[in-house]
Amino acid sequence: MSAAEAKSRSDTRERCLRAAETLFLEHGYDGTSLRLITAKAKVNLAAVNYHFGGKEGLFQAMLARRLDPLGDARLALLNQYQREAGKAALDCEPILAALFIPALALARDAKRGGKDFLRLLGRAYVDPSPTLRAFLSERYAPVVARFKEAFARALPQLSKHELSWRLHFLLGALSYTLSGTDTWKLIAALNPVETENDLLLLKRLAPFLIAGLQAPVPDLAAPGLLGAGDAGAIIDASITAAPRRTSAISRVA
Repeated sequence: MSAAEAKSRSDTRERCLRAAETLFLEHGYDGTSLRLITAKAKVNLAAVNYHFGGKEGLFQAMLARRLDPLGDARLALLNQYQREAGKAALDCEPILAALFIPALALARDAKRGGKDFLRLLGRAYVDPSPTLRAFLSERYAPVVARFKEAFARALPQLSKHELSWRLHFLLGALSYTLSGTDTWKLIAALNPVETENDLLLLKRLAPFLIAGLQAPVPDLAAPGLLGAGDAGAIIDASITAAPRRTSAISRVA
């Protein structure tokens, strides 16, 4: 193969990856067809099949090239913090920092992440495709397990079941914040100076997440506003009585 042919194949592969990434942000996995990808990348279907074996292989390669470096960097930073702490358990703050800081670094690295990296990360967290969920769960299981272990040591008062719920809520808040554009519109409306400042955004989010992780364990059987028995009726009544209104974000956007 000549140098020119090798470069042409490399360029074709890169166009496919970029097209898949852009369309994934807009439409998700199930909403992105091979026809859309080939049209945007200006390649034929045979090129996608040659380089990736089809849509599933293309998306796996697209996500892996962004998320593999993130997982490696997160583990490296978490291990660094743990070495500095010695045998003591880490607090929640450095564990969250090990999640956030590598993501911000990649978002500022045009070659390895770029300006849309945080949105890509959020979209990958929330995309409902079973194909994508299975791939991400299997590929990044060691990273997830290591962070769960660190949070378990930081929060020994929580059962495994309670910790799993809180980490689920943590990822949900993080994913929603990163994946959408409404967050940036809200920031721009409230403080134009902070527009698209991802570091300030995560500084605002971190205390909220830490407070949730460290909150007292609820008594799920206790009566009260959201206690057993009356919660469903209260929620149903609130939904029925609530007037329709536009969200605060919609009004300021």
